[in-house]
Amino acid sequence: MTTLERLKNSAGYFRRQRELTLVSGMVTEVSSSYYRVDGLSEFLKFGECVRIGSARDGHLGQVVRVGRDGAIIKSFENRISIGLKSPVYQAGPIEIAPHSSWTGRVLNAFAQPVDDLGPVIQGDRLLEVDASAPKAMQRTRVSSPIRTGVRVIDCFTPICAGQRIGVFAGSGVGKSTLLAMLTCSRGFDMAVICLVGERGREVREFLDDTVASQNSAAITIVATGDESPMMRRLAPSTAMTIAEYFRNDGKSVLLIIDSITRFAHASREVALAAGEPPVAHGFTPSVFADLPRLLERAGPGEEGQGSITGIFSVLVDGDDHNNPIADCVRATLDGHIVLEREIADQGRYPAINVLTSISRLAHHVWTPEQQQLALKLRSLISKFEDTRDLRMLGGYQTGTDPELDQAVVLTPKLYEAISQSPQSPRSEDPFREIADQLQSVGGARSK
Repeated sequence: MTTLERLKNSAGYFRRQRELTLVSGMVTEVSSSYYRVDGLSEFLKFGECVRIGSARDGHLGQVVRVGRDGAIIKSFENRISIGLKSPVYQAGPIEIAPHSSWTGRVLNAFAQPVDDLGPVIQGDRLLEVDASAPKAMQRTRVSSPIRTGVRVIDCFTPICAGQRIGVFAGSGVGKSTLLAMLTCSRGFDMAVICLVGERGREVREFLDDTVASQNSAAITIVATGDESPMMRRLAPSTAMTIAEYFRNDGKSVLLIIDSITRFAHASREVALAAGEPPVAHGFTPSVFADLPRLLERAGPGEEGQGSITGIFSVLVDGDDHNNPIADCVRATLDGHIVLEREIADQGRYPAINVLTSISRLAHHVWTPEQQQLALKLRSLISKFEDTRDLRMLGGYQTGTDPELDQAVVLTPKLYEAISQSPQSPRSEDPFREIADQLQSVGGARSK
């Protein structure tokens, strides 16, 4: 089924036409990135949709700017045949109707199936994809620990149910592999996975190979890199809306979005077409408003509801972990896991930099003894890494610094203990497993 056919079959995803006043405008300007419509400005609202050509099955577009001189419309399709004076009709906001039978299915940004398994059942509640986050004072507290089975994370950056954490990495550092390992975490009723801007080839590989064991309990939303920026911008909101539906029904939901950076890139393309000026690395002001508005929707629900544990990958351009998008996301989330290319080059996976990764809710997970051990191990790693150049130049002599002596002996064994592949058994007691590994080193004490 083509993209156009899916869009034409999107009944139920927008407000019913009979609920709208059937007012039409016309196209007065067409460009490669947008088209302008006159005659509808006083009836349109920012963010709602229109149809061009026909009120029922015309091409779909979204209002990205409204002015006295007309409205700027951005199409959900990359290529459409639009001419001057083509009629344009109001279509209302984007809505979806999630259903429990959607687990195991692969959907597009409109929550329509792309897996050739037939249509999906529509739920009895229409939800707008551009929803607001729960009110701060009505949300429950986050305190219940989640065991991911990834040893280095459970020890140094433990996660709680309802927490939002980012995975920051450059390309080819093992980000997708780590996300797949996290998908197998226990303690969740279901998972919602959103793949934004991925290569078409990687989608099948990710679903068939990487998360095949979890497919039956996961709903996957896909917007590949060749789709329009409107579809890539919409996909995370659709995934978040589905996760909210199940959270409101009391379920514990794992939400993975890969990657939030490509969502920001798509939002930038849309904003530039609407005439916004770039302010930081080419990103427009609205991008830095869209990111927290999306990310804040994850997390714990209100009293009596479930939670959304959000894991958001951030693709750092040029391995620059301080670029504007990374800074904005890091400031919004409840923790960050940093993957370093240098660690991956050493063949150590997951390539997590323990010293720069942090979980702001770790105190809810660690016992006092575990916290003391984690801090001690961080100190050993820091000492080992800070003196790496000195030791390579031969400036280190055993016995001059007892703490450094201990770091030199224990840190390589610690690195071996926290290394883990997707094929490795999941970790059940990470601190005990690390202690057992260090116990094999002469003079090491089991904590």
